[in-house]
Amino acid sequence: MVAILGLIANLIAFALLREGSKESLNVEGAYLEVLSDTIGSVGVIIGAIMISITGWAWIDPIVGVAIGAWILPRTYRLGAQALRILVQAAPPGLDLGAVSASLEQLPGVIDVHDLHVWTLTSDMEVASAHVMVNDNVDHHGVLDAARDVLQREYGISHATLQVEPASHHGCDDVSW
Repeated sequence: MVAILGLIANLIAFALLREGSKESLNVEGAYLEVLSDTIGSVGVIIGAIMISITGWAWIDPIVGVAIGAWILPRTYRLGAQALRILVQAAPPGLDLGAVSASLEQLPGVIDVHDLHVWTLTSDMEVASAHVMVNDNVDHHGVLDAARDVLQREYGISHATLQVEPASHHGCDDVSW
């Protein structure tokens, strides 16, 4: 009876969290927890029915191991995503050299340095970079073009870009 009541509660929570699980790592974690509990409740119900019919008590630990084996890969994937966010790792498959080359191809851009791209939260990559331009170039135009390239080609909609004229030498002084 307790497993059936738990299953009903889990199905309600499952329905409430399903849509938001695609938008937030936190909600996805809660969703996977409820999904695991739902599968666990179904396993307990099936196990209880099978034990009452057959009398085979060893079904209980087998159901427990099966539930754990089902949960483990999802836990690993979610944990890996959370760790990537915590250590501010670059998104998988993103080639920073290609990003830099795309920005350097913009008219008036001489160099791109201190380029960093990381995942801030679920499905939100951010970037920061120094973009060196010729002294006579429209800085606002370069800034707009760089943001457009990052959004269009790499899906990065949030970027902090420092546009520096070629005559600026402050970054050359940094030793780290």
